[in-house]
Amino acid sequence: MNPLMMSLLIGLAGFVGAMARWLVGRLFGQFNTYFPFGTLVINITGSLFLGWFLTHATRHQFSDATRIAIAVGFIGTYTTFSTYIFESNALLDDGAIIKSCLNLFGSLALGLVAVRLGIWLGRLT
Repeated sequence: MNPLMMSLLIGLAGFVGAMARWLVGRLFGQFNTYFPFGTLVINITGSLFLGWFLTHATRHQFSDATRIAIAVGFIGTYTTFSTYIFESNALLDDGAIIKSCLNLFGSLALGLVAVRLGIWLGRLT
């Protein structure tokens, strides 16, 4: 695939990932304003999906273009590491040390579990 088409494919997948991130963040963010659940859900589901997708795509020999578009474009836009760090810092600034730690370590631990689950699911499909 030529570089221009590849760039357009990544951009299109990134657009879809950005919209998905906004929708999931809005859906889960409205339940509680005292903890960044939207970002936590996005990071966990992103980890799960990336683990599953890359495992599944490798097993089923997806094209490099498809793998890159989904992994870099969609998931790269959907996941929210910078937001995760910013919100954790905001919790620290507000004196919510325990909530900040829960967010930081919850995302790390649950993200690792989710990516391993995704890999396992990818091996099944």
